[in-house]
Amino acid sequence: MLFSNLSYPVINQLTEEAVIVLPLGATEQHGLHLAVSTDSDIVTQLALATEMRFPGQVLLCPTLPFGSSHHHLSFGGTVSLNPLLYTHVITDLVKSFIENGFRKIVLLNGHGGNITPVKQALAMLSSKYDFSLQPDIALVTYWELAGKSFAGQFPMQSPALSHACEYETSLMLHLFPDKVRMENVERSARPESNGYVAWEDDEPYKGVTFFKQTAIVSSNGNSGEPQLATSEKGKILFNQAVQALETFIRAFQSWPLLERIDKKE
Repeated sequence: MLFSNLSYPVINQLTEEAVIVLPLGATEQHGLHLAVSTDSDIVTQLALATEMRFPGQVLLCPTLPFGSSHHHLSFGGTVSLNPLLYTHVITDLVKSFIENGFRKIVLLNGHGGNITPVKQALAMLSSKYDFSLQPDIALVTYWELAGKSFAGQFPMQSPALSHACEYETSLMLHLFPDKVRMENVERSARPESNGYVAWEDDEPYKGVTFFKQTAIVSSNGNSGEPQLATSEKGKILFNQAVQALETFIRAFQSWPLLERIDKKE
């Protein structure tokens, strides 16, 4: 069910049973070869394909097309909300769902820069509602949920999804080939490895976080190995991501609304 196609009385009848899903995208540069809509395009198509597997059970909201992308601004083609503002945007949107009666809420994320501010929003929402309305609110980032499929599993040849990389380029070749310019693909120049920070997932996470603007770590705005992308790989990735989302939502539907353990008899 598409939220934007329904009247409010119909939506009000769905609050107790439906899982409401808000896709989180971004509008930002994606190297020399991909459209700035890439993150929003991919997450929207994943959401639509997943919703079709839950007739009458999932209420799908329009994709939020702007994310937290300030680290891409120096390349142009980027429309961004700063992280603090993005946290408040997500908080207010989810408050709208909760105060309209929804208790099962999924934030389906398609952009890495959204993760930290959305987690902060979840902390704020938890503080406000955990002891009163007790909603279940889940942030789900599709490539993390799908696990090994987006972390070097065959047929992928690079170690993990990054930005305008083999993974995103393959997905776009499958979903929106008219938005891909493979003739412009160029592997970016990157900093030398320092043994701790994974510029291109070339180092395992070792507990060190070191944040830099994209123009400092990429010569042309992309990362990973986009030259390895194919439509066939994109189809496999897409199907694996949809399957992972379906499996999660079926589990999420059955999660109880948690109460204080110390107050139970």
